[in-house]
Amino acid sequence: MSEPGGSAAGRFLCRDCLIDHEGGGPAPRRCTACGSPRLLQHAERDSLSLAHIDCDAFYAAVEKRDDPSLIDKPVIIGGGKRGVVSTACYIARTYGVRSAMPMFKALKACPEAVVVKPNMAKYVTVGRQVRALMQELTPLVEPISIDEAFLDLAGTQRLHHASPALTLARFAKRIETEIGITVSIGLSYAKFLAKVASDMDKPRGFSIIGRAEAVAFLANKPVGLIPGIGQASAAKLAEAGFRLIGDLREAPVEKLFRLAGKDGPRLKNLANGIDARKVSPERETKSVSSETTLDIDLSLFEELEPVLWRLCEKTSKRLKAQELAGRTITLKLKTAEFHSITRASRLPEPTQLAARLFVAGRDLLRRECTGQRYRLIGIGASDFSSPEEADHGDLADVATPKLKAMEGALDSLRARFGDEAIGKGLSLRLPQRRPASGPASADPTSRKPAAAEDPDV
Repeated sequence: MSEPGGSAAGRFLCRDCLIDHEGGGPAPRRCTACGSPRLLQHAERDSLSLAHIDCDAFYAAVEKRDDPSLIDKPVIIGGGKRGVVSTACYIARTYGVRSAMPMFKALKACPEAVVVKPNMAKYVTVGRQVRALMQELTPLVEPISIDEAFLDLAGTQRLHHASPALTLARFAKRIETEIGITVSIGLSYAKFLAKVASDMDKPRGFSIIGRAEAVAFLANKPVGLIPGIGQASAAKLAEAGFRLIGDLREAPVEKLFRLAGKDGPRLKNLANGIDARKVSPERETKSVSSETTLDIDLSLFEELEPVLWRLCEKTSKRLKAQELAGRTITLKLKTAEFHSITRASRLPEPTQLAARLFVAGRDLLRRECTGQRYRLIGIGASDFSSPEEADHGDLADVATPKLKAMEGALDSLRARFGDEAIGKGLSLRLPQRRPASGPASADPTSRKPAAAEDPDV
């Protein structure tokens, strides 16, 4: 692993002035040229080319960049008292705030936090800027999410006149200078280890895990560090005596197969530092969706319908932005008891239109409004085609082309004057706040549910 002042022989790179110093033995504590302590030295530094890049507290970093008054404050990106934390800045994390934590718990842990509602359109724009700079380094960029990706820089030395490590250090500095956020980098020979390395020294980190040290490094790490091992799987493995990754190294494959099914051999390979997966730039988007956690539990179709419409508009916007059209429409609901329900329907042809998403989702929703109270609702599209194949209609469906033209006109107006410039009257309908039991009240002060969005983009 790369640490300032480590004992590995070879050159040491200053990540601030980007001077690659010659030398043997341990690196000095600070750069002899600029005084920075952020030095990178590793015996395998210039022979590794597989990297994982992760933006640091991405949503919060973008908000702090755009509002300097937030720089020294704990910032939480989320929405609604019953929503969840999308991102917490590193100051907020010192109070114990974490992603996916319920907002009420986050605010109890850090009552002075500034809460900012997510602005996904802005984050997508910045994410694309970061992605574009990644693709200047190598065509082998595999996006994992809006703010992270794997890169394979093998063979790029002649192009960039530098080793992958130096190229990545230059990239990190360029992101800070040109985009105004920071990234952390993991460099290794395998995707699993590159991802682990990028988490080791956040924020503004750059860590290396080489071949020579991989097995020893993994030996005393918990099995939950392995991707795909959740709490339930980790507990099951622990009961069988596999608490640490090192415990898996010599385990009989048959035993691991009984415990983890076909995933057993993968666990053994990863425990031995073996991960043959390649960086795939053609990684396919599986779904595009929007969801919201409601401030109050709702059960009536008339209350949930306007929320569904707003989510259909957001999902439609994301489909159009990604130049995708979906044929399978999925409704997601979560009950007051946290039980998840998903229902899907398949359209005759793919769509990008909010109106068609809404018609399919509304039919699914109506069937589930049988008195059950819901705390979350979402709508998504999958089974993608190109936009050219979508929303043509036919002799029996003359309405779809008209809907397409109308939404196109609305999209143009919103692009010019903002998303709130024009909307459907349905979206203004306010759900009524009700007592804990009994029929809906006619409380005129009731308000629409606030969103704590966790979109798949």
